[in-house]
Amino acid sequence: MATAKKLPSGSWRCQVFSHYEPVFDDQGHVVIDPKTQKPKKKRIYESFTSDDPTRRGKAEAEAMANDFYLNHRNKSRHPERLTVFEAIDKYITAADVALSPKTIEEYWKIQKNSFQGIMSLELRELTDDILQEAVNIESKRPNRRCTKNPRPISPKTVRNSYGLISAVINQYGNGYTPKVKLPEVPRKIIDLPDPEIIFNIIKGTDAELPCLLAMWLSFSLEEIRGLKKSSVQGNYITINQVVVDVGGKAVEKDLAKTATRIRRHRIPAYIKTLIDSLPADQEQLVPGSADSIGKRFSRLMEKNGIKMNFHKLRHVNASVMAYLKVPEKYALERGGWKSDKVMKRVYTHTFSDKRLETDNVIDQYFEEVLDIKSKDAAFDKKKYKAWLILFDKPDNKKSMRAFKEFMQHEMQHEN
Repeated sequence: MATAKKLPSGSWRCQVFSHYEPVFDDQGHVVIDPKTQKPKKKRIYESFTSDDPTRRGKAEAEAMANDFYLNHRNKSRHPERLTVFEAIDKYITAADVALSPKTIEEYWKIQKNSFQGIMSLELRELTDDILQEAVNIESKRPNRRCTKNPRPISPKTVRNSYGLISAVINQYGNGYTPKVKLPEVPRKIIDLPDPEIIFNIIKGTDAELPCLLAMWLSFSLEEIRGLKKSSVQGNYITINQVVVDVGGKAVEKDLAKTATRIRRHRIPAYIKTLIDSLPADQEQLVPGSADSIGKRFSRLMEKNGIKMNFHKLRHVNASVMAYLKVPEKYALERGGWKSDKVMKRVYTHTFSDKRLETDNVIDQYFEEVLDIKSKDAAFDKKKYKAWLILFDKPDNKKSMRAFKEFMQHEMQHEN
């Protein structure tokens, strides 16, 4: 039972433990305990005071504190009486062993920043209408990172945040299954530069090794950061740990995100040469933070007129395997994807030049089958191929436009 203490003002105050909250630093990162490598938590207490300086005031403060304590015990028996904020806290605490520090940090950020309009509501008070309104409001919440060009947070962020809310409701909501319409994530048509173009940009730079590990072997950035010289055995390299940033600091995880991410690859001779040329005292194959590695690559690409982030290199790998018609089983195994749905929907794109070649093949097929002549009189495929060889040009959209202009000029000259 909580005991009230008399304050210098004469009032009585009684404190009761309420819950744990994460400790954030000045940059908004969760602080990591160096001993446990787990996010630090602080105990939060509820205070109850009485201005009556007599013994009656002491009893009043203790009575309010005990009511709060009994209400908390009642919530443990009836979890649907938890507020959304309390339910998230309980969900994180219950799964503390199973969740990674990075995931815990993300959950606490959601608890702190997202769906603030319903955090104080009890789970039993939630309805489809209330949740739908909360989703609508959250979809309009400004993105704090976009200060120069203000815009709302992305639909993907809304869906990820609601995923935690939904999991908490399913766990403690006493059978309530909400039906809410979430914002659709727009599908983007992504044109990837040819691997040859990327290679010519990164060759000989500090970004070469990490980029080839991603583009050639389909390693993610967190997997690349987890690679050490001990990960290399002869001509093979093994992914069995990752490095992620939690609270602004690098944290090693012994196991990858899913079991399928633990895999072994043969090292191509070119990449093996790059690894062998690393300093003898350098244990990590690719040192540095995720931010520094990613920005180094993006800056190189931007200097050459291409806007591309580091993660898109894994997309390049998946697209190459699709273009080469690598059997699905081996493509999934190489990339560490759990299902072909993720690989096909998220990672597989086409290259601009390869797409153009495909368009040409399909157009030629239908023109021959239907016995029709292309409406574009200034385009002759045989002449186009000969023109490419003659002027040593790549087969792409720019060359095609130049060829058409060349042919039009020739036709005008003949006339």
